[in-house]
Amino acid sequence: MTRTHRTRVLVTGGAGFIGSHHVRTLLGPGGPADVSVTVLDALTYAGNPENLDEVRDHPAFVFVKGDICDTELVDDLMADHDEVVHFAAESHVDRSILSSGEFVRTNVLGTHTLLDAALRHGVRTFVHVSTDEVYGSIDTGAWTEECPPSPNSPYSASKASSDLLALAYHRTHGLDVRVTRCSNNYGHHQHPEKVVPLFVTHLLDGRKVPLYGDGGNVRDWLHIDDHVQGIELVRTAGRPGEVYNIGGGTELTNRQLTDLLLDACGAGPDRIEYVADRKGHDRRYSVDWSKIRDELGYRPRKDFATGLAETVDWYRNNRGWWEPLNPPAEVAW
Repeated sequence: MTRTHRTRVLVTGGAGFIGSHHVRTLLGPGGPADVSVTVLDALTYAGNPENLDEVRDHPAFVFVKGDICDTELVDDLMADHDEVVHFAAESHVDRSILSSGEFVRTNVLGTHTLLDAALRHGVRTFVHVSTDEVYGSIDTGAWTEECPPSPNSPYSASKASSDLLALAYHRTHGLDVRVTRCSNNYGHHQHPEKVVPLFVTHLLDGRKVPLYGDGGNVRDWLHIDDHVQGIELVRTAGRPGEVYNIGGGTELTNRQLTDLLLDACGAGPDRIEYVADRKGHDRRYSVDWSKIRDELGYRPRKDFATGLAETVDWYRNNRGWWEPLNPPAEVAW
């Protein structure tokens, strides 16, 4: 009897919002049968073991608590894996403005530790998951993958640095690195420091929602299902050394998004509290995702109205998940 070799995938940050959904997708119904997954996660405030409960007993799942800056641990793990999908990162802009050291350590030095180990052990594919924030702000049009990074926050600067380091390992050493840059994600299991769950949970608790500036900042919204779909296309069919933008196709001002969330929670505009704008607040993000569409067949499948309604319902029905995590009222967006 011939045994099928499983592709051994190391997922960093796999207990977080996006990483855990990627793991649940790989090991859930309809996922590839030839994959095993090891999650490496330090379980900081943004990593939640409950996010992996659905797959914890799966025979192809292993969880390792650890730091991506731990050279010895990363080296041991990398020796036993074929591919890496690298989500682990400090990702909250406001936190990076208050204190940026941990962002540089995790996002830059941690990525370097992973790349070095992947090169030593001949890892087949290294997918580096990044963000559209590395491009900076754009008044009109949309960024293509050829646009140079121009980050404006310590967070986005640390992610841009890790992107460039990853791409350098491809160009210098021939490591098969593939970079994804996504627009703003939303969906279930997202930590309530981010705008959609922050506002939803505040509204469900009868609190006001803190809106930065005039609310005119524009973002493109991408459902977590569609983001994971794009990552999987890049992992399985992307080209080495390439960057792929992943967009959702729904651009809204923060005020427009807030109005939709107010409606979904049965609240009125009196629940908005305008607060002083964030330092260096990028006015508009917009990615051109025609490359991943034309090369790999990517299309956003989740209608935004449906996705937002499902997300609000999930937080309404899962207080036990988010109440211990809910940030204080002074956190804004």
